[in-house]
Amino acid sequence: MNMLATLPAPMREALQCAYATPPRAYHNFGHVETLLRHFNEVAAREGWSQPREVQLAILYHDAIYDARAGDNEARSAGLAVESIARWLPDAGVDAQRVADLILLTARHGRLSPADFVDDPHPDDARRFLDCDMAILAADAAAFDAYDRGIATEYRHVPRWLYAVNRRRFLKSLLARPRIYLDDGFHARLDAQARHNLRRAVTTKR
Repeated sequence: MNMLATLPAPMREALQCAYATPPRAYHNFGHVETLLRHFNEVAAREGWSQPREVQLAILYHDAIYDARAGDNEARSAGLAVESIARWLPDAGVDAQRVADLILLTARHGRLSPADFVDDPHPDDARRFLDCDMAILAADAAAFDAYDRGIATEYRHVPRWLYAVNRRRFLKSLLARPRIYLDDGFHARLDAQARHNLRRAVTTKR
């Protein structure tokens, strides 16, 4: 089910407007549409326990994004809760779950599969986060476009400093025993993601 198409028109328009502000090279609505495709693949394969909540988390997870700010995830989660209350008050959506999933994205690269033992739907949480990280395992052209997009969004940072910090982040991902939290994502995407990351690390000078 494509939840985006079923949202009230004002909600959908406000969401798309949010992703256009400020203009973004990577964290734009195209990124959301890519994640929705990954969502559909999981739905057809393993399935989701709370598909509506996961889709709404995908739709809102980067709704507020400023590369200079450190509270994008919290503000995006807040916007999601407000929007659900305003436009979907009687839909039975667990808005807190949507917010909790969005807040998890602030911890990309620092979570392990075991961190979700107390989560009510751990597979949903792992797969939602892995959908967001699937770009690391894209083909070379798509990965390079992603890498350039992130660099563009951080153009306010001195180029040498950005390169140092970006290389440190990519190396930290490579050093982890698991890049992907879900076993299926790990089996399908780990090798290609590591290939892309190693190639990117060698170019961050």
